[in-house]
Amino acid sequence: MRVSEVHAAESVAYMNRAMVRLQDIWDEIGIPEEQRVQRTNDVNKHIKGLLDLMIVEEEGLKKRLMKSIESCREELSQLCSELQLPPFEEEGCSMLQMEKNSRTRLEVMKEHKKQRMEEIKDLTAKDRELCDIMCTTPFSIDPNSVPSLKQLEAYRAYLDDLTKEKERRHEEFVSIKKEIVVYMDDLEQQPETSFETDVMCEDEEEFCLSNDNIAALKLLLSQLQERKAENELRCLGLRTKIQELWERLRIPQEDRDAFAEHMVKSKKKNIEALQTEVQRLEVLKMQSMKSVIEAIRAEIALLWEKCFYSQEQQQAFVPYHDEDFTEELLNLHEAEVSTLKKYYEAHSELFEGVSKWQDNWTLYLELDKKANDPSRFNNRGGNLLKEEKQRSDLQKSLPKLEKNLKAQIDAWEEQHCKEFLVNGQKFLEYVQQQWDHHHSEKEKEKLERQMKKTKQTQEDMLYGTVMRTPSKRRLAGTPTPVKVRKVRHSYIFNRIGFGLRTPGNGRTPRALDRNKENISHLNRNTPGGALRSQDTQDHTFTFNSIAGSYSEFAVNVGFTSD
Repeated sequence: MRVSEVHAAESVAYMNRAMVRLQDIWDEIGIPEEQRVQRTNDVNKHIKGLLDLMIVEEEGLKKRLMKSIESCREELSQLCSELQLPPFEEEGCSMLQMEKNSRTRLEVMKEHKKQRMEEIKDLTAKDRELCDIMCTTPFSIDPNSVPSLKQLEAYRAYLDDLTKEKERRHEEFVSIKKEIVVYMDDLEQQPETSFETDVMCEDEEEFCLSNDNIAALKLLLSQLQERKAENELRCLGLRTKIQELWERLRIPQEDRDAFAEHMVKSKKKNIEALQTEVQRLEVLKMQSMKSVIEAIRAEIALLWEKCFYSQEQQQAFVPYHDEDFTEELLNLHEAEVSTLKKYYEAHSELFEGVSKWQDNWTLYLELDKKANDPSRFNNRGGNLLKEEKQRSDLQKSLPKLEKNLKAQIDAWEEQHCKEFLVNGQKFLEYVQQQWDHHHSEKEKEKLERQMKKTKQTQEDMLYGTVMRTPSKRRLAGTPTPVKVRKVRHSYIFNRIGFGLRTPGNGRTPRALDRNKENISHLNRNTPGGALRSQDTQDHTFTFNSIAGSYSEFAVNVGFTSD
């Protein structure tokens, strides 16, 4: 039994006891029955009225609770619909608890709605600000309706991306603006349009970062870059012209140094100064036509050398030898210089390779010539080994370089459908010609050495020889070397059994034949064939490398001079 029911039973019991007590009191007092009835009715009426009043109040409370519950449910249903949440349902509880829960839930839902509406208000304001800066379309959402959580999340993500894009465009704008300011300063150019004024003068935070404005900004930068490039190219041409005229006219260095500032910068005042200098130099050029043409001819000769022009190609430029120094002749020479420069630039890679080969080839010839020079053995500084190693390396690297050049030249000839000439002939033919000439020169030198050696041997055989020893530096206290006396050939050959006589005594054919036999016998018996018989008509004799001097000869034939 519930406590309220116990209390109700106690109330009924108390009323019964109270009525019994009233009856006892009325009996003791002696209240008549009619009055007792009346008084009993008054008690019943009072109790009934009090209970009825309480019942009415409780019924009113019930109605209010039911009305409150119904109202909360309606509002909750609407809010759930607006907030796109599932409907609120609650069963299994009392009316009073249901009303309390509904009211509490309604307050929570109203707070959610308020937060969402405040958030969408902030997001809409931020969106409007970004749209104003970037000229974009606002996010598609009704700012007067309650957004769902998914819509708010999508809106926040959209604004985050838009903010990042705005920051990117702003950084791009600031970077491009800095370049534009630099280029305008270099070009000494002031803003000409309202857009350029906005870019140069307006606050960076106020500039509209629309796609059109960014594109226009890039276009402006590219136009300024083109103008700067045109000015640079123009200045480069003027500077090149000035440098050429300075060299041809032999302008003093102090005058060139005074003009150095304009040879670096490319502003408007620099361009004007360069144009003025070109005009001044052109006037000087016309005044000193001969010296200018001669300077150009020196330049042409240098270009001929760099382009490996043959004599026929050089002679094809007839004005080179003309002595009538006129403006027309100058124009012809300048045109030839321009043609040669273009020709060299078009073949620069090949010419550089050929030049490298030529330098290596020249160095190889020098080292090879030194290798055949007997005086090089007097060098005690260690250069001999270095030169020999360098010569060996060049001997190996030259064929590789020739092979690489051949591949480049073949590719060039295939591309341009014409031959690449060096000194008027194909490169490999030119190389082979150089090698053939080198080998023939070496053979020629070898023959000359042999003839010289043969001639020296003949003189030694006829007139005698002198002992030759390497000259050495004498130390202090060392006695002076005694000169070796000459030994007459007649004495030598008489000692070894030869029947030769001095030239003054005459010779018979029989004696000559006998001498030939002796010499042949000597060639067979001496190591390496120290003596060889030559043609009988010239009556000459030859020593080989073993008998290079009398002492060596004497050892080979088995005796020494006294």
